[in-house]
Amino acid sequence: MLRVQMEHKGWTMNQRNLEFIRKMDAYWRAANYLSVGQIYLYKNPLLREPLSREHIKPRLLGHWGTSPGLNFLYVHLNRVIRRDDLNMLFITGPGHGGPSLVALAYLEG
Repeated sequence: MLRVQMEHKGWTMNQRNLEFIRKMDAYWRAANYLSVGQIYLYKNPLLREPLSREHIKPRLLGHWGTSPGLNFLYVHLNRVIRRDDLNMLFITGPGHGGPSLVALAYLEG
């Protein structure tokens, strides 16, 4: 494992913070998985069987290039909001990033 010394506003890399970063990464990956599934898949989102042509949407809605970035921003903004007790809104258009917003809303419950 790569060891990096990190300090920022009293933030040091200890076991508790490392676990928090792992959870943020897992949340980001889950949002990416849900986003890509919405963009490309018509059926079989949990990949319980090998992908086939029938599982793929004939017309793609959304853009994969947009989704990971929006998901990354959302995850890290949530960290800043909690850390600094901010009142903030994440506003984005409904176009190419739509699957990301649906995925993130789903994960939040």
